[in-house]
Amino acid sequence: MSPLAQGFAVVAALFHVLFFVMESILFSRPKVWRRFGLKSQAEADIMKSMALNQGFYNLFLALGVLVGIGLVHTGSAATGVVAVVFGCACMVLAALVLVSNNRRFLTASLVQGLAPLLAISLVVAQSRG
Repeated sequence: MSPLAQGFAVVAALFHVLFFVMESILFSRPKVWRRFGLKSQAEADIMKSMALNQGFYNLFLALGVLVGIGLVHTGSAATGVVAVVFGCACMVLAALVLVSNNRRFLTASLVQGLAPLLAISLVVAQSRG
């Protein structure tokens, strides 16, 4: 797995750790819940449990990618690449779901999905070359 592909995968993972922090730790702050399109503390209170769950999904995806990167460097390269590609593919698919549900989230979808898409593209290109 090329260093550039690994770099994009790590960036994707770090973004998902950031999403975890926002959704699962800082969600009660108005500055945070407004980023998710909520208009009031009452709406945020209703969504808090779902945001907590969603944040942990993002954390688990990030951990899968990071474990995969670790495996690439510890002699289990093939297994590591599979873990990275799977985690990144899940991130890309989630980004597509986000933007297909509401076009207002195009920028968020690009932030969520571009780095993992680039990582996957580089892995595929490397495997063909």
